[in-house]
Amino acid sequence: MNAISLDATDCRILTVLQNEGRISNLDLAERIALSPSACLRRLRLLEDQGVIERYRACLNKEALGFELEAFVQVSMRNDQENWHEHFADALREWPEVVGAFVVTGESHYVLRVLAHNLKHYSDFVISKLYKAPGVMDIRSNIVLQTLKEDTGVPVGLTPEAER
Repeated sequence: MNAISLDATDCRILTVLQNEGRISNLDLAERIALSPSACLRRLRLLEDQGVIERYRACLNKEALGFELEAFVQVSMRNDQENWHEHFADALREWPEVVGAFVVTGESHYVLRVLAHNLKHYSDFVISKLYKAPGVMDIRSNIVLQTLKEDTGVPVGLTPEAER
């Protein structure tokens, strides 16, 4: 998919929205120095182009009782038919898995897992992850401290600026 060309105003809109998703159109227009109607037109165009996929709230995992976060490397046996599809289907059913990535390197997947505590995490690994068809090896990295976490996209970095 080719990147959509954004001008400086589009970038300002996206930057504000990534930090303040509930901002009113009137406040957004004022912040980026556009009329409310022009701001709304641009916003709708960004939505229609798929640049803005959805709006959501960021929740505090600790306030909701999730005290343990882990990045889990999973290696699979390749001798089973459709091993990737079966594993992908299984992990979509596990609410503890909040991120899943196919990666290069020694493992096939990296999962981001949230659990209430060590017992919850242990139960997840033993009763779900190890029982998934084709799983050969699991390596857990428990997060001790988060130094940076941002789900946003660095809007100001354009492919042209990287060259």
